[in-house]
Amino acid sequence: MEKPRVGLKDVARLAGVSVKTVSNVVNGYVHVTSATRSRVEAAIKELNYRPNLSARNLRQGRTGIIALAVPELDIPYFAELARLVVSAAEERGLTVLIDQTGASREREQLVAEGFRAHLIDGLIFSPLALTPEDLAARMDDTPMVLLGERVYDGPADHVVVDNVAAAKEATLHLAATGRRRIAAIGAQDDVAAETSRLRLAGYFEALAEVGLPADDRLVQHVDTYHRADGARAMARLLDCGQAPDAVFCFNDLLALGALRTLLERGHDVPGDVALAGFDDIEDGRYATPTLTTISPDKQAIARQAVDQLAARMAKGSQAEAREIRVPYELMIRESTGG
Repeated sequence: MEKPRVGLKDVARLAGVSVKTVSNVVNGYVHVTSATRSRVEAAIKELNYRPNLSARNLRQGRTGIIALAVPELDIPYFAELARLVVSAAEERGLTVLIDQTGASREREQLVAEGFRAHLIDGLIFSPLALTPEDLAARMDDTPMVLLGERVYDGPADHVVVDNVAAAKEATLHLAATGRRRIAAIGAQDDVAAETSRLRLAGYFEALAEVGLPADDRLVQHVDTYHRADGARAMARLLDCGQAPDAVFCFNDLLALGALRTLLERGHDVPGDVALAGFDDIEDGRYATPTLTTISPDKQAIARQAVDQLAARMAKGSQAEAREIRVPYELMIRESTGG
């Protein structure tokens, strides 16, 4: 015969506390003393209690599912971030539905306007093509947290890294190694290319700070942020007649493509050309040479996004939207002499 399911009352009886206290511990409320929490957790372990999430969500009118919408899962940064969001959501008993928008404005509008609202309780969204005006006009009231570089000034909480400061630090590091012709790969002309605009601003700020001229020939435009774009851009820089002695790439995939071209052309990295990227994807740590890069705290991004979304889902969306900045670190590796 099937064993009867262990419930909150059973845990409360064994721990010598109220059912409400057990519920508070299970739901992660902080206002429980450490001694009481320990007793409840010991009882949960002894009884092998598992919350009935389906029943709880049904009572609360929820699905227990949130969505994560990102531009491309082929880009390792977004794949790594998705894994961390799934882990943070699991800790709250939430399942994550992952959607890929392809940075298409039409697709992003569908996501923002809640074409899957009947399936989800909340949305973590990294838009590239939508403007602040697009999001301000959003009619769907599904709780939402935004990721990425674009400045939205509302209408949702926004988890972000200071891209200008990070790009400036990477460029200053290249200058500190004695380089004087520092190129940039990753500029884009699209009005929605906020990543490009902010990282280019940081690059120019660094050049100005150390007294280096801003040479338009050293700024390479790309269509996308993939390896092939970085390889082609590096080839153009080497063929321009004034080859750089350092390159700051606006993501690690561009840097890995640039590295390939440099090695194929017989250039030593970092001896002839120092190279830095952005994102700290795992591939960069195993490249030869290993890649110097800006490392956003991806775990903090994922946890802050899930925590803020859970708070919105629990309390509604009346509170004023917040911008939450997470830290980054410059990881100095072999490609700049580290």
